[in-house]
Amino acid sequence: MVIGVTMVNVKPGKEKDVYIAVKDMKNVREIYHVFGEFDFVIIIQADSLSELNRTVDDIRNIDGVLRTQTVVGAEI
Repeated sequence: MVIGVTMVNVKPGKEKDVYIAVKDMKNVREIYHVFGEFDFVIIIQADSLSELNRTVDDIRNIDGVLRTQTVVGAEI
């Protein structure tokens, strides 16, 4: 199992649209709207690194997403 934390920047005014698109995605466990350098922090849980990468790619392809930054951890 692989856990990823993805921080996301979105275009101003697109926050609600991006939230709605992300919240029910298959591997998304939690999503937080935050204030500061990023607009969202998304917790992703996947069976493999390639599956986690596909989820991040899907998030990047959402209209309004400007950039993402992901850190990955593995269960010990």
